[in-house]
Amino acid sequence: MRAKNEEESERARLASKEELAAPLQALPPVQFAFAYGSGVFHQREISESSDRMVDYILGVSSPAQWHSQNIEMNPSHYSSWIAHFGGKAVADAACILGVGVHFNPFVEWRGKVIKYGVVGLSDLVGDILTWRRLYISGRLQKPVCMLVDHSGIAQKNKVNLQAALSTAMLLLPDEFSEEQLYETICGLSYQGDIRLLFAEDKNKVSKIVQGSFSNFRNLYSSSIQQATTSDVLKLSQKDEKVLSSRFSQELGPDAVREHVSHLPSTLLQRLAAKTGTGCENSSGGSVAVADALVRFGNARQRLIKQAVASIVRTSSLKQALSGFIAAGGVNAFRYASRKVSKAWKSCS
Repeated sequence: MRAKNEEESERARLASKEELAAPLQALPPVQFAFAYGSGVFHQREISESSDRMVDYILGVSSPAQWHSQNIEMNPSHYSSWIAHFGGKAVADAACILGVGVHFNPFVEWRGKVIKYGVVGLSDLVGDILTWRRLYISGRLQKPVCMLVDHSGIAQKNKVNLQAALSTAMLLLPDEFSEEQLYETICGLSYQGDIRLLFAEDKNKVSKIVQGSFSNFRNLYSSSIQQATTSDVLKLSQKDEKVLSSRFSQELGPDAVREHVSHLPSTLLQRLAAKTGTGCENSSGGSVAVADALVRFGNARQRLIKQAVASIVRTSSLKQALSGFIAAGGVNAFRYASRKVSKAWKSCS
């Protein structure tokens, strides 16, 4: 019976994945794609209404060429003014004004509403490996539904997942729950996000984790296993009833150096500036930053949060500006209204 249920569950999962991938057939070919958000994964206290927008990120080798082709195929997906200037203008605006991602929101497809963002593969990989913008990399630190991967992005993303785990452990106390771990990881890309000031659900992080707990576990199982093997993380308790674990760690100098060695270059540079080590680009940069964080003691958490927030704040501000201009006044107002509505509901 259990085998039969698992088989039925797998068929349902594949059917759902095929359904999510279906809109890609109406677009030019992509090298990488994933779906994400509450339209894909259940979130606590979010209704199962059919009007939820499904979000996509599409990776392409040449955004300018892709947009040019897509404007010919689907001109209604773009605001009229930016479509008039062509695909190169769309791609240039995304890079110059934003963080390299152009979004087309409120696209109607077979009775559903979708939003898709298009990014160049080079920018995508750069963000995954360095956290230069902590934008797409932040999205990939959470569960997503992979639809297309012809460029080995999922494999490259393992570096990003390890960096997220190491950063989270530097922020956590000596003992913490599995849920706390995932909430800390999930919250990294919201540190400093300007949308949280007025247009985002204040309980978003906890809703994401509670709605995708098993997906977080699957996503980070390999990194957690590696951390326990290297003795920087210990499994102190496992509750079989709720299938949740508790962890412990000792953040001594060796453990801090181990975690810092996995931090991406942009975060390492920000921490070097904040700790005054001034050698973030040298071979001993990570060791110097780690030693400084040890000296700062519990204040390291504040420094790390500030460093992460400084990356996210700039990216979220640029992307908000880029999105408003590219989407046009009507769509931008419509999208902002949805976000503000969610924010107000979370406060009520």
